[in-house]
Amino acid sequence: MPELSIPARFSIPANADCTDIIFRIADREPDKVVFRRKVDAGWQSVTATEAATQITAIAKGLIAAGVAPGDRVGLLCRTRLEWNLIDFAIWSAGAITVPIYDSSSGPQIEWIMRDSGAMAIVVEDDGHRRIVDTIDGLDPVEVFQIDTSAGDGAIAHLTAAGAGVPDNEVLTRRASLRAADPATLIYTSGTTGRPKGCELTHANMLSEVHGVLESPMSTLLGPDKRMLMFLPLAHVLARAITLVAIEAGVEVGHHADTRTLVAEFATFRPSVILSVPRVFEKVYNTARQSAHDSGKGKIFDLAAEAAIEYSSATERGSVGLVLRVKHAVFDRLVYGKLRAALGGRCEAAISGGAPLGARLGHFFRGIGIPVYEGYGLTETTAAFSVNTPGAVKVGTVGKPLPGNSVRIADDGEVMLSGGVVFAEYWRNREATATAVTDGWFHTGDLGTLDDDGYLTITGRKKELIVTAGGKNVSPAGLEDIIRANGLISQALVIGDAKPFIAALITIDPEAFGGWKERNGKPADATVEDLADDPELRAEIQSAIDAANETVSHAEAIKKFRVLAVDFTEESGEMTPTLKVKRNVVVDKYSDDIDAIYAR
Repeated sequence: MPELSIPARFSIPANADCTDIIFRIADREPDKVVFRRKVDAGWQSVTATEAATQITAIAKGLIAAGVAPGDRVGLLCRTRLEWNLIDFAIWSAGAITVPIYDSSSGPQIEWIMRDSGAMAIVVEDDGHRRIVDTIDGLDPVEVFQIDTSAGDGAIAHLTAAGAGVPDNEVLTRRASLRAADPATLIYTSGTTGRPKGCELTHANMLSEVHGVLESPMSTLLGPDKRMLMFLPLAHVLARAITLVAIEAGVEVGHHADTRTLVAEFATFRPSVILSVPRVFEKVYNTARQSAHDSGKGKIFDLAAEAAIEYSSATERGSVGLVLRVKHAVFDRLVYGKLRAALGGRCEAAISGGAPLGARLGHFFRGIGIPVYEGYGLTETTAAFSVNTPGAVKVGTVGKPLPGNSVRIADDGEVMLSGGVVFAEYWRNREATATAVTDGWFHTGDLGTLDDDGYLTITGRKKELIVTAGGKNVSPAGLEDIIRANGLISQALVIGDAKPFIAALITIDPEAFGGWKERNGKPADATVEDLADDPELRAEIQSAIDAANETVSHAEAIKKFRVLAVDFTEESGEMTPTLKVKRNVVVDKYSDDIDAIYAR
């Protein structure tokens, strides 16, 4: 079995915990700006002392409310400064944070609260409060609401309630924490099955922080840097990288509405962006669609092709003179404008949560914003491996962070061990025994490890399609290429136990209007109206043809069906981190799938 271990120079003391990160900065550099809070049209600084003082006050309020060491406290809130402050406060009270996506339904919230045994929950607003209040049997649970119409929200309420609790009580609680203690229970959003509570310890979280900062990734992080966090903090990636950023001295801002993200980039001017592949894909497709709508589509497409070619040549170490000149011209015409749209200071981006794909990786590096793709799961406390400055292979997910080991099993499954890898699922011995054997976590992902130590993820074992003819097909690569077309939002490759490979296609609502105008279609025509339109199908077929060129005839997509609506989190086909729930889609659109194979 191919195997690689990366030793660590750091160690996690037995008495270390995650609260040390913020309080150590407050002791060492009290006036250091840790966060930036959005106020009106600007960003107001929040120093380490101000943050530590507020965290202590909230922790005292939780203690006054009866939160004891080891208790679980739910946190149901969008990405905002208060999320981080409350998270640190829960830890400072000796308790365990149970993050819940703000988009979660009543049954999802109920399952997490009941399974974790949480004795309290912090919710953001009236909407969240109404959902929690409708759950039968949670009446004894203490509920704190951040935003209230009366202005007496959770922060003010807890601060007042804890006024009589001595500061030393918080110090005592913090001092009693151990690295081996659970820091959080994160319920895997997952694309299949009921969520399991992944128990991550303070040592797991700190191993992630120090592993990233001991890698070359640290060159992107420092006191003169800014990061705008817009991914859900309930997701392990956003949460862990926020801790990394704070420890590294990066100023962290928060923004929850991705629809207005570009405008916030202009005012916040981040130096580093953390995102999931779907957002990078959306940035590319939106820019391409805008160019085509304005009659500049040919220029954009040529520029994109040159960026990808330039990045690929750079990786090979041979960029010719003609390509250099072409790249310089497009830098003035196209690339500079794209960089300006991200605030003008962005040096790099980090991608995780799902496969990015070599196409997007080369495009962004070619325009001057390298995207360092990494790989990890909730069970590995976010990043397990990552490409880093000076150590990049586009299309791979880099090398393991220091302190971790990777092994490729005989069947191609990726197995992991090390400081960031969890020990168990919350009160679920059966699931733990299935996932972890002899200290190795079986990820369910398929991958390869090259001679230089770079890990490549090739698919999921459970998503591997086996046709009726016995051909094994990994759908991810095909789907990635199809989604490169700006008109297409999602592509789901199907064909398990079927005679041939096919695909379900959804249309991007934002791109659809421009496409109709350019192709002379009625403005009020819906996707359903045009599902069999020859020009629409020809556009989709061109994307499928591009994907089919990368595989054998037996693996190629033979037919496709255009669905009337796009996949969304609200309608249940997408996870909060914008991954398609394959089993949900296959079940929901079974009639459409049957129609493909009935023809």
